[in-house]
Amino acid sequence: MLLRPRQKLFVERSLAALSTRDNTLGVAPTGAGKTIMLSAVTGRMTGDGAKACVLAHRDELTSQNRAKFARVNHRTETSVVDATTKSWNGQVTFAMAPTLARAANLAAMPKLDLLVIDEAHHAVAESYRRIIGRVRDANPEARVFGVTATPNRGDRKGLREVFDNVADQVRLGELIASGHLVPPRTFVIDVGVQEQLRAVRKTADDYDMGAVAAIMNRAPITEEVVRHWEEKAGNRQTVVFCSTVAHAMNVATAFNEAGNPAAVVLGDMGSTERKIVLEAYASGEVQVIVNVAVLTEGWDHPPTSCVVLLRPSSYKSTMIQMVGRGLRTVDPAEHPGVVKIDCIVLDFGISSLTHGTLEQDVDLDGRDPTPGEAPTKTCPDCEAEIPLASRQCPICGHEFQGGTVTTPL
Repeated sequence: MLLRPRQKLFVERSLAALSTRDNTLGVAPTGAGKTIMLSAVTGRMTGDGAKACVLAHRDELTSQNRAKFARVNHRTETSVVDATTKSWNGQVTFAMAPTLARAANLAAMPKLDLLVIDEAHHAVAESYRRIIGRVRDANPEARVFGVTATPNRGDRKGLREVFDNVADQVRLGELIASGHLVPPRTFVIDVGVQEQLRAVRKTADDYDMGAVAAIMNRAPITEEVVRHWEEKAGNRQTVVFCSTVAHAMNVATAFNEAGNPAAVVLGDMGSTERKIVLEAYASGEVQVIVNVAVLTEGWDHPPTSCVVLLRPSSYKSTMIQMVGRGLRTVDPAEHPGVVKIDCIVLDFGISSLTHGTLEQDVDLDGRDPTPGEAPTKTCPDCEAEIPLASRQCPICGHEFQGGTVTTPL
């Protein structure tokens, strides 16, 4: 499989870092081809018979990573360690982190030369640290390579205890400019609750979603959500992010009652039930897929060309993950007849106003900008300081070119 020029550069920079260090982190947004680049690095580093393990935190990612690895390294034997299979026979083993982290499974893990961590922002979790520690104990010369789209964790816990350097960072703007991602067209839609949302208290992880639901999970607001969606994105496949299960159920009901086929994916669904719902969405039987923090990362359906945010995110990384679900381009061979030139983002909360641009600088110490530190710009007419993402000044009405459209009720 041929890599694109930017992917080749990412691979070369990662290999260069790993030639002199025992760890490195690569950062690339959704749609950059992280799994392909990860596979290329792993294949190059195991070409002399070295043994590697690729970690992921969910079954779906483990099987997806293994399949894509085979496209890049079709002669390399692979094996799997997950809830049902525990084989280290392959030169490269694809393992589910929660399974491997158990004591008995760690004890059975052979000496590794390379540990690869997909969605590497999870690497500082206790289960991952146990795995990394076991790898290092067995082989002090082992390398650890991580790849993630969102290196700045929501809890502001830095990654430096695992990764002390960044080999490369692919920027979102690079991929949009090169045509490998579609540009977002963001509408911040004021349904009269922005001030209430700003007053919601934050927990250790995010906003208090129960309090968010008390504000957002109301019939008049949900009716406006459906109305604006029909007006701006009614023919698009759409993913909706809600605050609570009850909120998600009510939103899906409202879409269905308006004649727009919708379904809900929830965290407590069995894998078979979830697969059925996602397949219905992939086939077009369902047009709107509604979820609560289930489809934030590790899931993609490229024809998705609208993202609806019905919950705020106190951390920029969460917003980037949610919006990223709609930025992939469409392969006409896989989705014949589907045309996608952009992604409409309908933000009914305050995330876009708070965080501005989707670009994010890497900080291995975890110092993600707080809402109070969100980037701003000065209105040239009234000199008010307003969020960088705003397209219209809320004080004097000055119109900016590009950016975000604010549409009041």
